[in-house]
Amino acid sequence: MQKKGFTLIELLIVVAIIGILAAIAIPNLLTAMTRARQRRSMADMRTLATAWESRNVEVNRYNAAAAGYSGIDQTVDLSDLEAALVPTYVRKIPKLDGWGQPFLCYTEVAWSNATGASRYAIISGGADKVVDPGSVPGPTTNFDCDIIFAQGAFVTYPEGIQQQ
Repeated sequence: MQKKGFTLIELLIVVAIIGILAAIAIPNLLTAMTRARQRRSMADMRTLATAWESRNVEVNRYNAAAAGYSGIDQTVDLSDLEAALVPTYVRKIPKLDGWGQPFLCYTEVAWSNATGASRYAIISGGADKVVDPGSVPGPTTNFDCDIIFAQGAFVTYPEGIQQQ
């Protein structure tokens, strides 16, 4: 009578194969998760900007009456922005980026100033969750880059093969 089952060598080979596959798959999974957070943040920034620009068409100013970007250095509180945009221009504004940090919004004129603001910026700190005042405009392959959306376009954004 023969016993049925696996030998120790067969089990070790299967475990080694699973380990090799996991070593290949896990870094790719982590990269895909970070890229998904970036894309979600960028989509949320577009949503917020579209609503903000729609309001500007009607009232001809970005402030009430969003570290800044290119002279756009007056902070806009997200609750003030929400009060101005919801529900007329957007159902709900996205407040957090893909990493759970609040979006930073700026105009060149203070929110409550009587002078109308004509420029705005929306900033996400990216994967490192830190806003770098020396962000270089244009595409970058750095996962930790800030994502900056100003005046209807991405100024600094992730693109291409990302480097850790």
